[in-house]
Amino acid sequence: MAAHRSGPLKQQNKAHKGGRHHGRGSAQRESRGRVEVKVLCKKVKKQLSRLDQRHRASQLRKQKKEAVLAEKRQLGSKDGPPHQVLVVPLHSRISLPEALRLLQDEDLGTVYLNEWGSFMLLSPRLKHRWFFTYAKPGDLHTVLDLAKVADTILFLLDPLEGWDSTGDYCLSCLFAQGLPTYTLAVQGFSDLPPKRLIDARKKLSKAVEKRFPEDKLLLLDNQQEAGMLLRQLANQKQRHLAFRDRRTYLFAHVADFVPSEESNLVGTLKISGYIRGRTLNVNSLLHVVGHGDFQMKQIDGPVDPFPLNPRVVKPQQEQSSAMEICATDAITDMNEDLKVLMKADPDRQESLQAEAIPDPMEGEQTWPTEEELNEANDLLKQSSRVVKKVPKGTSSYQAEWILEEGDESGREGDEYNDIQHEGFMEEEFQSESGEEEEEECETMTLGESLHDDLYDEKVDEEAEEKMLEKYKQERLEEMFPDEMDTPRDVAARIRFQKYRGLKSFRTSPWDPKENLPRDYARIFQFQNFINTRKRIFKEIEETEAEGVEVGWYVTLHISDVPVSVVEYFRQGAPLIAFSLLPYEQKMSVLNMVVSRNPGNTEPVKAKEELIFHCGFRRFRASPLFSQHTVADKHKFQRFLTPDAALVVTVFAPITFPPASVLLFQQKSNGMHSLIATGHLLSVDPDRMVIKRVVLSGHPFKIFTKMAVVRYMFFNREDVMWFKPVELRTKWGRRGHIKEPLGTHGHMKCSFDGKLKSQDTVLMNLYKRVFPKWTYDPYVPEPVTWVKSEISSTVSEVDME
Repeated sequence: MAAHRSGPLKQQNKAHKGGRHHGRGSAQRESRGRVEVKVLCKKVKKQLSRLDQRHRASQLRKQKKEAVLAEKRQLGSKDGPPHQVLVVPLHSRISLPEALRLLQDEDLGTVYLNEWGSFMLLSPRLKHRWFFTYAKPGDLHTVLDLAKVADTILFLLDPLEGWDSTGDYCLSCLFAQGLPTYTLAVQGFSDLPPKRLIDARKKLSKAVEKRFPEDKLLLLDNQQEAGMLLRQLANQKQRHLAFRDRRTYLFAHVADFVPSEESNLVGTLKISGYIRGRTLNVNSLLHVVGHGDFQMKQIDGPVDPFPLNPRVVKPQQEQSSAMEICATDAITDMNEDLKVLMKADPDRQESLQAEAIPDPMEGEQTWPTEEELNEANDLLKQSSRVVKKVPKGTSSYQAEWILEEGDESGREGDEYNDIQHEGFMEEEFQSESGEEEEEECETMTLGESLHDDLYDEKVDEEAEEKMLEKYKQERLEEMFPDEMDTPRDVAARIRFQKYRGLKSFRTSPWDPKENLPRDYARIFQFQNFINTRKRIFKEIEETEAEGVEVGWYVTLHISDVPVSVVEYFRQGAPLIAFSLLPYEQKMSVLNMVVSRNPGNTEPVKAKEELIFHCGFRRFRASPLFSQHTVADKHKFQRFLTPDAALVVTVFAPITFPPASVLLFQQKSNGMHSLIATGHLLSVDPDRMVIKRVVLSGHPFKIFTKMAVVRYMFFNREDVMWFKPVELRTKWGRRGHIKEPLGTHGHMKCSFDGKLKSQDTVLMNLYKRVFPKWTYDPYVPEPVTWVKSEISSTVSEVDME
């Protein structure tokens, strides 16, 4: 009997590898401490046990807690700067002198009064020192400047209403700029009758919860409550503002001016104060808020005028020895007064150059070399080669004279095929200089039924007429966006010679380096702004800078400062200085994302002069408004719209984000009104803002897909000039111009569908626009605040 044998299709299973499975322990025993080569060239991931993971997490928590406690102990201590507190009353019924009198508690320590009302409180028992400042009622810019350097803001609330319209306006500005640590105190609860006290507390807590959720209200009616408030200020956790944590800043306690030998209008400004934020190097630049950028000559180290533990000289038994000790101390103090900490090095000092020096010959056409001429001839020969059908044996010379059947008709059809390409127009009628300024005046079609409720009778007639005209223009822009009447006194091909047509606004290419204005030769641009910002911030965190440490009382010698700065300080205004990061003194194009303030409804037109608070800077400029999109081209907006966030583009010094942005508008009576808030987006001169102009025409005769359109142009030459540009209608049809009819601007157009008689034919033209160079670091003080009822929904700026 024959045995069964498996065929060639029998399934072959994989054999079991017994004894070859090793665990981690057996592998370590067999290796006997040897490590394979492939492990050495790779990053070993250390596996921790659960107990080790718990220990590591506990150590991290302990380190963070110790860092917070060290920061809290340093602020206001003998080795750190005084705890600077800004007192801000939020209601007109609050008595600011009474609150300051309660805070000047002599039982806790020594009080040093300033000539402008600010005072220093030294408490050896609490091992803390405070410096209290405040602004004059109605001085908004001073409040914002003091909030940039304050460690804590003390808000004083009314027991019945909390804050009034002026206080609400101040809170909106402070929230938009970025709030440091703050404390809420209520003044006047002791004056209320006991029956109304409980209801007043409930009502006030409910009102405060909207603005300050989960914040505790403290009382400020007697000395005991003032002492509790001071302890709360000393033990409170500090909140950080990102734009000041990476820079050195100083609040001037004393200022002196030494005029130069050449002129009394410019000289050396000496300001004394405590170093805060970061270590200060004398070779870096300094920005005085509201006045500009300057260089430093040297840094002196005078004696701290407000020591927490002043040195006491014990009397000796012998008078001679006592006199010797006093003389020694006097000499020591004199030496300390004359001690120079750092002097500027001219080789290492940063330059104040803010603008690039343009080269008038840059970009000029030079005579081509012989190699370039030969290369151009070769390209011309390659492009001129045409494939033709010729009889056999025909030479190349004879083939040039042979015409194909479609040549003549093809040349006539080229003009029509050009319509299918992207919009392009040769600027033949442009002036020889090529720098003709844009015409600001535009002919607008005003409706008959427009109406604006201008109810303020105190405004003069001229201002009322201007405001009415702006309201009409804003209303027309909403109803007919970008539409413009074709002028009849100027040819359209000359009026719109800088405009071009685009087949697609989103996808059509546009060179960002094309036709740049002369102002772009004066600015600086980064090759990669994001990488430069990351590199600078990394160097700040990792490298230890040489200079004056935080907490020292120093005197800065600032060179070439106008005398108006010290006059500004002598009038009672604060003098605040910030150190600049690399490149922050150079001019460029800043782009900021802003949202309209709900409390301001007046129209704001592009290129109007506005007041900017950008991070630590304050300046005036005339911005452009554009849509906030992710495309490479951004549509220009003629007005600041309230329904969406817009991007503001302006010429200004380079500032590294994050930085808050506040926009103010100065009225004819000197008041400043908050119109928008936001943050700094980028520093990018290549961001293209494209202005659109829409020309409209009306169908005169309709033949299904063909129509005769009039009133878009008024002469035959304009129709021929704009013939390559694509047309569209308000009802979604697309078409192009076939030919002109007559000499009065009528034209025959074809569309992709049947045209309705009530439809409107439109033509879109585009031009890149640039901001105006109107940067001015000096901002005049406002007359008073604008007390307007504004919404409390202003978005708070990200603190980090």
